[in-house]
Amino acid sequence: MEGAADTDPLASILSLKNSRLPDDTVFYSIFPDFSILSNSQPLNPTTTSQLHSIHLQILSALSPFTSDYIWQHEPFTLSPSASAAATCICSSHHHPFPHLHGKVRFGDNLEDEWFVVFLLFQVSIQFPDLSIRVWDTDGEFLLIEAAFYLPRWLNPDNSTNRVFIRRGDLHIIDRNTFPSSPTLHDSLSYLVNCGVKARASDSVQSAIKNRIRDYPERARGNMHWVRVRVPVSVAQVLKHEPCLISLAVEGFYDRDVDTMKYAAKMERFLRTGSGEEIVQVSVRMSRAMYAQLVQQAFQAPKCYPMPPTRIDAAVYVEAELGMKIACGFEMIYQLRRREGLDGKGSTWEAFRESLERSGYFEGLLPGSNEYRRQMAKAQEYYRNSSLYSKASEMMSAPVRRMDEILALPHSADDFRGQELPPSDDDSWLYNGEDELNAAILERQKEMELYNSKHKGKEKLKEQQDSGPSSNKNLDHVGLGDIAKSMQAFVDKMSSYKGAEVPENRNLEAVDFNVDRFMKDMESVMGHQGSEDTHSNVDIEEGSSSDMDFDESDDGSDIEPSKNIEEEGDAFMQSYSDVLNEELKASTLHKSFVRGNAQASEINEGTSNATESTDVQGKSNATESMDEEFTPVDVDVNLVKSLLESFSSQQGLPGPASNLLGLMGLNLPQDPNKQK
Repeated sequence: MEGAADTDPLASILSLKNSRLPDDTVFYSIFPDFSILSNSQPLNPTTTSQLHSIHLQILSALSPFTSDYIWQHEPFTLSPSASAAATCICSSHHHPFPHLHGKVRFGDNLEDEWFVVFLLFQVSIQFPDLSIRVWDTDGEFLLIEAAFYLPRWLNPDNSTNRVFIRRGDLHIIDRNTFPSSPTLHDSLSYLVNCGVKARASDSVQSAIKNRIRDYPERARGNMHWVRVRVPVSVAQVLKHEPCLISLAVEGFYDRDVDTMKYAAKMERFLRTGSGEEIVQVSVRMSRAMYAQLVQQAFQAPKCYPMPPTRIDAAVYVEAELGMKIACGFEMIYQLRRREGLDGKGSTWEAFRESLERSGYFEGLLPGSNEYRRQMAKAQEYYRNSSLYSKASEMMSAPVRRMDEILALPHSADDFRGQELPPSDDDSWLYNGEDELNAAILERQKEMELYNSKHKGKEKLKEQQDSGPSSNKNLDHVGLGDIAKSMQAFVDKMSSYKGAEVPENRNLEAVDFNVDRFMKDMESVMGHQGSEDTHSNVDIEEGSSSDMDFDESDDGSDIEPSKNIEEEGDAFMQSYSDVLNEELKASTLHKSFVRGNAQASEINEGTSNATESTDVQGKSNATESMDEEFTPVDVDVNLVKSLLESFSSQQGLPGPASNLLGLMGLNLPQDPNKQK
């Protein structure tokens, strides 16, 4: 395992030069307290030795959880970064203090990401003097999980360098401590000195820990055993390195036209004419891998021996699944080998050179006692770390490892006569509706709880803010004031920005010539609907231009104007009569409130009229005429409509409250409305 970022395979991925992070990948960084509190140059043999020591301790503590786990694409890795020239995004540009970092590409298997979170929480529990960051392409995904319980001020824009895992809890550095975005060094220093104050609320802790509470049992339950029939070479590889099944599934699932050419020949795992036999083995993989293999239809290459479908359905299913695995191995093997993607892995020479570049031997003479002592420590660290990095090294150099395994003597007899466990039940692949509904229901409950608390706080705040002031407003603002405010609002002149209620400003009235407008309208109406015998000349004169209206100072046009006015009055009267007749057939006229004084007189006249039974028809006509000529109280109807609209909003924003707010009126809520 390499100890410097210069030779670290993560350096190119975690580099600041990369503007976009890889998709479906979780990143993490571990910062020991000694690297923050050290006042000396952080990159020295003592600090590096401490970093190597804590690195081995963490790997040893996590080994029981990760030793037999099958990762979707790549295993959990942890590499030291102690180079002064490190450009890792988890290290400050001005404070390149030593730390540990790593990444795991989880792909379609989200369980890998949360298993990583569980491992990091375990590290923080066993090593309390560490501060841990974890994020993915979406950013601080732990905050997304606890979104319903976060403080209102926290958002993706200001969460940088504020979220850490420490001592088994999630810590969020408050904005009162650092109003602007803190640097990484400032955040880590604050956690070391005042970490207890940054601990997140219990509700946030519960949301995160409920997500990982079933691990590591859930990680083991995510594995799926299945019987397959594969060529002997494939069985030999899986026998020695079961974790390579992830590469086989990746090669099959991500295949393209070019890689399928390799599967058509099967040069490495099914040599034509070699008579390689098909054997039955039991393979362990994640549920996501199993779904990727089963759910994709794939026709076997012509060179691949497949049993007849009519003989035994179970045998055919095992052979088909094994064929997909064998083709995946062939495609990933040839792709890595021919495109030079098979890494060489870490070597002692590369590791020693990285130590020299990082200043590990700075100031020491080669051959001196101190030089030999530091060299012995480095060699011991390399040997111990190599034990834990075996899986990572093999995944980065699969071709070399496969060649080594296939070079060993093997035959079909090695796999005969074995008692294989039965395949696991795969009903979960088709009956996951209950689990999905349970997850949706849980989220729905969280959302309802959040909405209820949020609405309760808003309602309490409204009562506190508007209680005394609303009563005062109600006492000082009468119903007549609402009508006057509306009239003043209508009389104001609006700008291009829309309706406005300017304060302390005397706006001029709208320059509108009513006489000219009415004459134009009457002339148009007379031209379209007049049935009199006026000549076209008179009509044309009535629809004359503005010059005719402005410059007719002599008395020549007085007579035509009178005729036009009479025609307009007749038209408006007839139009009003027709409109009233239509409204009488509806209930609209009953919705208006009429004047009190006129209403009383109407009632009195109506009662006197009904006393004479011999003039019943005349009485009905009188009532109709009285109702027709009873004036509508515009102000009362305006206030009534506004109050009904305001009440129907039930305290929510709406047109009535917005309009009243523009007029400077704040009405209280109707307490009887909610009873």
